Amino acid sequence: MKWQGRRGSRNIEDRRRRRGGGAAKAGGGIGLIAIVLVAYALGIDVTALLDDPAAQGLGSSGAPITAADEKAAEFVSVTLADTEDVWSDIFSRQVGEAYVPPVLVLFKGTTQSACGGASAATGPFYCPVERKAYLDTDFFVSLENRLGAGGDFAAAYVVAHEIAHHVQNELGILPQVNRMRAQLDEIRSNELSVRVELQADCLAGIWTRSVQQKFGTLEQGDIAEALNAAAQIGDDTLQRNAGRAMRPHTFTHGTSAQRQRWFIRGLESGDIEDCDTFSASQL
Repeated sequence: MKWQGRRGSRNIEDRRRRRGGGAAKAGGGIGLIAIVLVAYALGIDVTALLDDPAAQGLGSSGAPITAADEKAAEFVSVTLADTEDVWSDIFSRQVGEAYVPPVLVLFKGTTQSACGGASAATGPFYCPVERKAYLDTDFFVSLENRLGAGGDFAAAYVVAHEIAHHVQNELGILPQVNRMRAQLDEIRSNELSVRVELQADCLAGIWTRSVQQKFGTLEQGDIAEALNAAAQIGDDTLQRNAGRAMRPHTFTHGTSAQRQRWFIRGLESGDIEDCDTFSASQL
């Protein structure tokens, strides 16, 4: 992926050099998380609460920032900028609305979000109530060394997948699904979660197609890196590699084959409507 020397995003919140992220301040912590999640499920606006620094455990705690961390931060900034350009164009053409980009929080070690504590162990995630994505810059090392998904476009796929959750949020899909999941048992809730995640993979495929058409930044082997990453973080592969018995009813993201299939679908189509995993009879 050709990314060096290109525009970076301004929508980066860098907490890597802050301190105090290990525990939430007064008004934060588990109580805040519970309140926010319930409010989100009920459609209640909690913006004022989220904007209060005292209510959030902002900051980051971890090891010193390395050269690899700085390179990862620069890479994420460029990739995020690409998502902004691509999704603004797609929303204009396919949705007929303006795309409002998310903020991406970079941290090192641990930090707090309105959706819970964030750490290298949690992996990248999107918090819909804040409209923020969270990423520990050490994750890319784990992606390559622990999960076997190396390459810059494998990392770009992960970022694109998390931003795809923001796209779902902007389209009104996440609020609706979260309200439904709150009323379901664990198995059926997991089934809906799988459809959410596979749709995000499909949307990441659309982004990949569009970023190549718009900027021509993909290089030979990039698509293979993304497909390998999708395979390595499939629920079945993760359970197998952990030495666990296969338990499909616990899957929340989809199998390796499903994740690859929906990524390819978005890549080949480029149309948001073709990413409707919720109406699909077979995933």
